[in-house]
Amino acid sequence: MCFSAEASFISGAGLLLIGSATIRRARSRSELPYAWIPTLFGIQQLLEGALWLTFPDRAPLLNAVLTHAYSLFSHVLWPVYVPLAALGLESVRWRRRVLLAITIVGAGVGVYLLAMLIRLPIVATVTGGHIAYESPHFYVLATMALYLLGTCASLMFSSHGRVVAFGIAAFASAVAAYAFYAAWFISVWCFFAAVLSVIVFLYFFGPREVKPTGAPFLPHHP
Repeated sequence: MCFSAEASFISGAGLLLIGSATIRRARSRSELPYAWIPTLFGIQQLLEGALWLTFPDRAPLLNAVLTHAYSLFSHVLWPVYVPLAALGLESVRWRRRVLLAITIVGAGVGVYLLAMLIRLPIVATVTGGHIAYESPHFYVLATMALYLLGTCASLMFSSHGRVVAFGIAAFASAVAAYAFYAAWFISVWCFFAAVLSVIVFLYFFGPREVKPTGAPFLPHHP
C-alpha cells in the first residue's frame, strides 16, 4: 500500500486469506481465474510492502527488482487478466465476443507497457509519504483509456451483477485516486482495487450460473 510497509503487509496478508477462501468456492475451472484475483492482489501488496523496506537507499538492487516485479502486476498482468477472468464466467454469446475483443486489446496494452518497462525502466521513490512510480511511456491518454477498458469496462460487460459491481467500483476508485492522489496514482489505485477485490469473494456466495462448457472443478482429496 502507498502509506507504509506495515499497511501493505497487513492488506496483503488479509487478501491472501480472502483469496484462499475464494478459490475454494470455485465450482468449475472456468471460475478459477476470477477467484484468483484477491490472491494476486495480495501478492502485489506484499511486494510493495517489501519495496518500502528498501527506502531510503538501503538495497538499490532489490529496490529495482521489487519495483519491476510490482509493475509487472500493475502494468502488464491486470489489463490482460481481468477481461480473461470475466470471459471465463460468461455464457452469453455476444458478451463473450465483446470480452474476447477486450482481452485482445488488453493484451496489446500489456505487451506495449512491458516493452516500455524494458526500454524505459520504471523508478520508485517515496514522496509525500507515498510511493511514486515514474513510468514514462508514449501515448499516455490512449494507453490509459485502453487500460481502463481492460481492467474496469470489461467487468461491466458481464451478465453477473456482482461482477459488474466490481467493475463500477474499480472505475470509481480510479477516478478518486487520480483526483486526490494523481502523483501516486499507480500505488493508490492498486491499493483501492486490491481492497475492492473483496467484492470478488461475494460473487461466490449465493446462486450463480456455471457455464455449460466449463468442466467441473473437483478438488483432489488424498
